[in-house]
Amino acid sequence: MDNPHIVPPKQYHMKNLPNHLNALAITVWVGGLWAIGYLAVPILFHAQPDRQLAGMLAGRMFGTLGYVGIVCGLYLLLHRWLAVGKQISRDVLAWSVIVMLSITLVTQFYIQPLMAEMKLQVLPFEVMQSALAGQFKMWHGISSILYLIGSLLGAWLVIRSFSTSSNRDRGGQ
Repeated sequence: MDNPHIVPPKQYHMKNLPNHLNALAITVWVGGLWAIGYLAVPILFHAQPDRQLAGMLAGRMFGTLGYVGIVCGLYLLLHRWLAVGKQISRDVLAWSVIVMLSITLVTQFYIQPLMAEMKLQVLPFEVMQSALAGQFKMWHGISSILYLIGSLLGAWLVIRSFSTSSNRDRGGQ
C-alpha cells in the first residue's frame, strides 16, 4: 500500500537523456575552462619554480581541455539543432556555442601548436629569454583574450541554459 505522505521523486525518463547530456556537456566544458584556466594553471605557476615545466603541464591541461571542448561543443550544437531545427541560425544559444567552439578550434589547432613550435625552436633555452619572446608574448596575449571571451560566453551559456531549463520545468517556454 502506498504511503500518501511520501511524495514520489520526479521521474527522469530516457527521453530526457539528451537534455541531461546537454547539461553535463555545458558543465564539463565551462567548468573545465574555469577550473583549469583560473585555478589550476595560476596555482601551478605559483607553486612550480620551473617555469618551463609549469608551461608544459599547463599546455597539456589546455590541450586536453581543448579536445573535451570540441566534443562538448559538437554535442551542444547537435542538441540545439534538434531542439530548434531550421531556426538555429537565429538561436542565440547556438551562436554562443559556435563562437566558443570556434575559439577552441583556433586555439587548439593554430595558436597552441604555433606556441609549442616556438618553444621547440629555442630549446634548451626558455622562449622568454630568446629572440622569439616578443612573438610568443603576442600569441600568448591573443590566446588569453580568446580564453577570456570563451569563459565569459560559457558563463552566459550556463546562466541562460539554467534559466531556460527552469522555465521549462515550471511549464514555460
